[in-house]
Amino acid sequence: MCERDPIQCIVPPYVTDSLAQSDDPAVRARAITTIRQSARFRAMRIAAQALPTLMVTIAPDKKKHRLVYDAQQKDQLPGKLARSEGDAKVADVAVNEAYDHSGQTYDFYNKIFSRNSLDGEGMILISSVHVAEPDFSSGKFIPMNNAFWDGEQMAYGDGDEVIFTRFTKSLDVVGHELTHGVQSFTSNLTYSRQSGALNEHFADVFGVLVRQWKNGESVDSANWLVGAEIMVPAETRMAIRNMEKPGTAFANDPFIGTDPQPGHMSKIFTGAADRGGVHINSGIPNRAFVLAAQELGGNAWDTAGRIWYDTLLQLSSNSQFQDCANLSVQVAAAIGNAEKKAVTKAWKTVGITV
Repeated sequence: MCERDPIQCIVPPYVTDSLAQSDDPAVRARAITTIRQSARFRAMRIAAQALPTLMVTIAPDKKKHRLVYDAQQKDQLPGKLARSEGDAKVADVAVNEAYDHSGQTYDFYNKIFSRNSLDGEGMILISSVHVAEPDFSSGKFIPMNNAFWDGEQMAYGDGDEVIFTRFTKSLDVVGHELTHGVQSFTSNLTYSRQSGALNEHFADVFGVLVRQWKNGESVDSANWLVGAEIMVPAETRMAIRNMEKPGTAFANDPFIGTDPQPGHMSKIFTGAADRGGVHINSGIPNRAFVLAAQELGGNAWDTAGRIWYDTLLQLSSNSQFQDCANLSVQVAAAIGNAEKKAVTKAWKTVGITV
């Protein structure tokens, strides 16, 4: 689901493409199903990006409001309501994770950036867990091997327990996907080539910052892995992406191959796959952010996070890497000379001169 569309998923298409070539018949069949399912969501996501405000449901009191649904291993969203704002925990761990992690993401944006939900006006956070997709070979439903934001709500699969486990386990995955919602109401970055890579980049940045903030991790103690908790442990894979060291999240894995992300403009991907490299090339600005955060020290969400958030608010839908670099340096300069130097140096290290 969503590999070839502008619906924003956590699992990139190059991973699914590798799975579709697996020697394991079950893994291969699941990946092919995922790819074929993606067409169903194309029109919805394109419409949502064009007119995001049409997809919004505002909480009556304009405060934090979460609704978590159980899709019951089907593909019809949202499903059966399983937990709403203020309800006690339920027996279903995925429901509780979706509830808690979406609430923590809301709290992060509210407390750090004074932002009221994704749209800034109190948008209800809707999640569906146990989302499945029809297996065209058997006619049955199989657990979805992904998580995505469709412009209106979050959807989480349970994984295959071979490569991926349930997608609600990772706070940074939830924060990543909900940040796609935030950017749709701000810069609304077009999901293609460099603007699309920035779209994925900001989702990675704030997804990881939500987790660091929740756990009280300073730059010195934090890791920069995206989606480590959703991977079934193996020596050949540790996460979906490594922001600090792009291209090292997985290597020679028998199912998903080797991480193709570059960390420098000299190696930028220029092909047509992955919508022009939206997941692949996000490694370049990801590395720039980590370098800036490490240079500035302290808590990454305080200074580096503020610079990147203010930059996100001011970008346009077709902004390129150079635009992001230029603007982030301007924002940093308004804070102080040390901040300007740190951000300028970070972008230069990945091959972008301001």
